Amino acid sequence: MSNQPETSVMSRIVALCKRRGFIFPASEIYGGLNGFWDFGPLGVQLKNNLRDAWWRDMVLCPPIGPDGKPLSIVGLDSSIIQHPQTWVSSGHVGGFNDLMTDCRETKLRYRADHVMVFNVLYEDKKGTIETLLIGSIDGDDVLHGVLKKAKKVLQKNGGGTICTDNENDVAEIYYKAFNVRPFSSLSDEDQKSVYGPDASEPGTLTEPRPFNLMFESYVGVFQNEDSKVYLRPETAQGIFLNYKSVLDSTRVRPPFGIAQVGKAFRNEVTPRNFIFRTREFEQMEMEFFCPPEESATWFEFWVCTRLGWWKEQGLSPGNLLRRDHEKDELSHYSTATADVEYLYPFTAPDFGELEGIAHRGDFDLTQHQAHSKTKLEYFDQENSKSYLPHVIEPASGLTRGVLALLCEAYQYDESRASPEWLKLKPALAPVKAGIFPLVNKDGMPEVAEKLYLDLRKAFPCQYDAKQSIGKRYARMDEAGTPFCITVDGDTLKDQNVTIRIRDTAQQEKVQIDKVKTYIQQKIS
Repeated sequence: MSNQPETSVMSRIVALCKRRGFIFPASEIYGGLNGFWDFGPLGVQLKNNLRDAWWRDMVLCPPIGPDGKPLSIVGLDSSIIQHPQTWVSSGHVGGFNDLMTDCRETKLRYRADHVMVFNVLYEDKKGTIETLLIGSIDGDDVLHGVLKKAKKVLQKNGGGTICTDNENDVAEIYYKAFNVRPFSSLSDEDQKSVYGPDASEPGTLTEPRPFNLMFESYVGVFQNEDSKVYLRPETAQGIFLNYKSVLDSTRVRPPFGIAQVGKAFRNEVTPRNFIFRTREFEQMEMEFFCPPEESATWFEFWVCTRLGWWKEQGLSPGNLLRRDHEKDELSHYSTATADVEYLYPFTAPDFGELEGIAHRGDFDLTQHQAHSKTKLEYFDQENSKSYLPHVIEPASGLTRGVLALLCEAYQYDESRASPEWLKLKPALAPVKAGIFPLVNKDGMPEVAEKLYLDLRKAFPCQYDAKQSIGKRYARMDEAGTPFCITVDGDTLKDQNVTIRIRDTAQQEKVQIDKVKTYIQQKIS
C-alpha cells in the first residue's frame, strides 16, 4: 500500500460504507438521529451473512465439546417487549445505570466515563509549569483535537506554551504525557476545572449522576405507571424466561444451550464511533446451561471457541486478543468474564470489545424463580438430584461484528483501479461475483446474461454492463466482491471466460460450464 490519504482510516471507512451502500445515517433526509444507523443493500447482506454463519456454527452445526461429541444447542426468537417484572427481577430497573454529566454551557449530555480528561502541561509567561484539564470524547484523532483546544484556551487566557512537541507520537502522548483519566474518576475539585468536550469555559460539567439506559414505552390504552414496559436492553432475559419451556418441549438436557439473534435497545448517553456504540443494535447471544461443578470448564471452553470463531471469519489473529476482567470490573451476577477484543482504528493502540463471555452462575434463574414463584430447578434423574444450572454466556454484537469485518477488510492501494477496496472473506462478501460483457455488442451481453441467470441461483451475483471494464472492477472491489467474470470475444470461440480475483487482481481462464463449481469451491 502507498501514499495513504491524510484523512483518518475510520473517516474513509465511513465514507466508503455510505458511498457503496453498506451503512447510512438513519433518517438522513431529516438531519439524522444520533445513535441510529440504517443498513443499505450491501450492508444488510453482509450483516445477514455474518448472522447466518453464527447461527450455522452455534445451532445448525454446533461445536464439538470436550468429550468429542457435538454440543446440544437450540434456537429461540423471544419478544422484544417482555413483562416489566422481567427487568425488575434481572436487576435492570434498579441497577442498569450509567453515570452521566450535563454541560451547563452547551446543554449536551455525556456518559461520565466516556469524557476522557487530558492533563495538558503548559509553561506560562513566567516560566511556571501549569496544567489544563481538557475533556474530550475518546475516539479517532482525539489527541490532535485536545491539543488544538488547549492552544485556543491558552491564546484566550493570555498565552503559554504546551510542553510537548511530539504531537504525532499518539501512544506516548496518550498514555504518558497526558495522564488520561475518565471524568467520573476525578475528585470534585478537579471536575470543576475541566473544560467540557464542547465547552469554551471550565467547570461547566455537572457532577455525575445515575441514568437508566432502558427505553420506556406503554402497553394498552392508558399511558401510566401500570402500563409501562421496556424495550429489551439485551436478548438474554428472553432466553431465561423460556428456559423451562425449552426443557419441557424438547429432548435437551444440561449441558445445553439456547441461542438467539435479535434487536436490543439502550439509551446510550454518548453513542459514538460509527456503529460501535449505538442505541439500537443486534445481538448474537447464547446461554449455555450446565451443572454447577462443570461451569469453570465450560467457561474456558467457550472463551477459546469464540476467539477461534472470529479468526475463522477473517479477522487477523494479531488484531484479536482475550482480556479477562479484573474482579472490580465484574458485573454483579458474574464470577468470571473474558472479552474477545479487536484492534479498531478508533481504539488503537488499544483494543475494544467485540464479544463478551460471562460466567453468570445461577443468578438469573434464581432471580426469576424467586420473583415468578415458578420452580426452575432441573432434576437430574441419573444422579437423583435437583439443581439450578449455571450459565455461560457468549454474547456478541452483530452490528459490532460487521464493523470489525469492515475495519479488517479495508485496504488502500493506489496501484489498483479503486485505491480503496474491501478484502472480505469470500463466504461473507455480500456479492460473490460480478458478471460483465466486455462490450455491449457482438453477442457478449446475451452470453453474460445467460451466465448471470444461472449463477444467481447458486450465490448472490450482479450483472453489470455499464462503463469501462476498469470502472466495473473498481465498483466490485469497493463492494468486496471476490470474483469478476468477463465474457469477451474469445468466449464466443472457445467458451472460456476470464475470472479476475479481487485480492491479487490476477486473471484466470475458466470454461464457462465450470464457472459455478469454480466459484463455489472458492467461497465454501
